[in-house]
Amino acid sequence: MTKKNSIDKIFLGIVLALVVVGLIAFTSASLGILARNEKIFYDVIFKQYLFGFLGGIVAMYIGYKIPYKFFRKNSLILFILSIALTALVLVPGIGESHGGARRWINILGYSFQPVEFLKIGFIIYFSAWLSWAKAKVKDPLFSILPLVVLLGIIAGVLLKQPDTKSIILITITAIVMLFISGTPIKYLLGIFGVAIICFAILVSFTPYLKDRVNTFLKPNENARGASYQLQQSLIAVGSGGITGRGLGQSIQKFNYLPEPQGDSIFAVIGEELGFVGCAILICLYLSFALRGYRIAIRNAPDPFAKILVVGFITIITAQSFMNIASIIGVFPLTGVPLVFISHGGTALLLSMGMMGVVLNISKYNGKPILEKKQGN
Repeated sequence: MTKKNSIDKIFLGIVLALVVVGLIAFTSASLGILARNEKIFYDVIFKQYLFGFLGGIVAMYIGYKIPYKFFRKNSLILFILSIALTALVLVPGIGESHGGARRWINILGYSFQPVEFLKIGFIIYFSAWLSWAKAKVKDPLFSILPLVVLLGIIAGVLLKQPDTKSIILITITAIVMLFISGTPIKYLLGIFGVAIICFAILVSFTPYLKDRVNTFLKPNENARGASYQLQQSLIAVGSGGITGRGLGQSIQKFNYLPEPQGDSIFAVIGEELGFVGCAILICLYLSFALRGYRIAIRNAPDPFAKILVVGFITIITAQSFMNIASIIGVFPLTGVPLVFISHGGTALLLSMGMMGVVLNISKYNGKPILEKKQGN
């Protein structure tokens, strides 16, 4: 048994603040759709609010109520199911294509990306593995080799879609999970180096990745082609100035920014709320990360809970800053959405579900104690 306290209300407040900011920013950014197609606008808004926000509240409550040890007990089953679900996008008649990628499954008019389930399945299983290995993680056979096998399986599914960005996010998250579990730094640097080499090789053989890297290195070339999104994003952020044009007053979201309610939503925020609004949002994400890691270090009652929280917090933080960095041109465009903010009901629902698990773990004081036995 472990002693429980109340949930971390500060962390809950940060999460809810991000979600509320996200709904406001999403609604404003979606006005660009309204100008083109009213029916699609209301459909997108309805799905984001009903399936994403309200569904996310339910998912957060469920994640909070389920004992976290349930995930450790069923970690392998959850990982296998997430792999199988993600692979279904490759099955004709089930998977759905968009923009040259096959990453969606459509059920009764509702499409979702099963890779969001895969991210969670991987974090749960790898947390269970590392907590089982304990001191053995200093041996590469129990830390690096299992990760290579898992990443190989994941890459085999995701590269066919193709979905390189999710592989990058999962790899970054895995390295942080290895670090917190006690894996020696030299092994982490080694796997990071190998990951960079593998990515460089992949870029050299993948035209769309090569275009994105060239755009990053030479942002002013081909402004009407490969560099179009970056150029329009920079125009939006730059025109926002210090305080922005005002909420709802973005010009770039109308026929200029690709996916203003999706990948480019940070550019809309920058244009409407300016440097001040962007700084506040970035501070919210930094507070989210710091408070989340604090829960992992101070509240988690066992190694599994600690590594699990670190995994959940890391993948959300890494994805969010990857999106922001790509929009302002300090990282190649990846197409990853801004967590809690961008369009995507499934992503919002599952992200809030993960936060429910973190809140559950935040109730513990991190110090296991023995339960007193009652006399007969």
